[in-house]
Amino acid sequence: MSKKLGRSTIEMENAPVIRASATVVGKKEGEGPLKEEFDLINNDTSFSQETWEKAESEMLREAVQTALQKASLNSSDVEFIFAGDLLNQCIGATYGLREFQIPFIGMYGACSTMAESLAMASIFVDNGLASNAVAVTSSHFCSAERQFRFPLEYGGQRPPTAQWTATASGAAIVGTEEVSGMNVYVRSVCMGTIQDLGITDANNMGAAMAPAAAWTIKTFLEDTKTKPSDYDLILTGDLGQVGRDLLLELLLKDNISISEQHDDCGLILYDRESQDVHAGGSGCGCSASVLCSQILRRMRAGELNEVLFMATGALMSPTSVQQGESIPGIAHLIHLSTRKGGN
Repeated sequence: MSKKLGRSTIEMENAPVIRASATVVGKKEGEGPLKEEFDLINNDTSFSQETWEKAESEMLREAVQTALQKASLNSSDVEFIFAGDLLNQCIGATYGLREFQIPFIGMYGACSTMAESLAMASIFVDNGLASNAVAVTSSHFCSAERQFRFPLEYGGQRPPTAQWTATASGAAIVGTEEVSGMNVYVRSVCMGTIQDLGITDANNMGAAMAPAAAWTIKTFLEDTKTKPSDYDLILTGDLGQVGRDLLLELLLKDNISISEQHDDCGLILYDRESQDVHAGGSGCGCSASVLCSQILRRMRAGELNEVLFMATGALMSPTSVQQGESIPGIAHLIHLSTRKGGN
């Protein structure tokens, strides 16, 4: 059985294994620094579909199908699938996954959904409720822009604090059975609380999410009685440059320095100098695609042994933004390790 540690950390007794992972991305992501890491790059951003929303569903479907193939599993071998995206009613996931006929648990944590879904999949496996569970998320630049900001045809100017929503999907299969070679285990998860700095600008997501990231990191370190230097990498989801700077500043107020260990998926996915993404990447697919490609690959290669993966989300809707509400943030954390137990 999983065990509660401190305020909000859950320790995995049996340390579930990430059996396989897969990433599917669009053209812009395939031109970035991680282009050699992805399973599939589709230069057709529409993924041969009639709408951007259908394109996102197709991208998510392909990510799950690829992950199953890499794990040598059929959909019937998976007991639960935890999935979400940025679209209303999570239609990217529901329409993309309906053909698999796997018991489906839809999740919405905004851009934190990859950590949220991975946490739930791990808890289910650790407690014997499933032998295999899938965690998957997606985002698409065009579908997100249409829902949260303006139609693409509007051509609105983006301020320096704006981030680029990734056209990407990442899927991870969590199970009980170890794989050959180096295994990656889920050792614990830390579920965040809603934090609100009072940001109302929908083009400044990094600042809105940074307080939640700071709370979750601080709480996890306190719950586990560890320190930043115990980890090879502390990876946030998609704070971008603005959010990263604010996160480091907030943590220093509590005498916590993570600058030597920290990186951000929103700064890894793109080349900010040449790809014109302003403050960096964002979206559910941003952290999912970085984790399910480069990070897990580096762990399986032994380059990284202890990783804290934390996806951050801005819990807004088009309606709340139009009504002038502030944008609350959330951050969930996953402790990944190449060691099943011990320090």
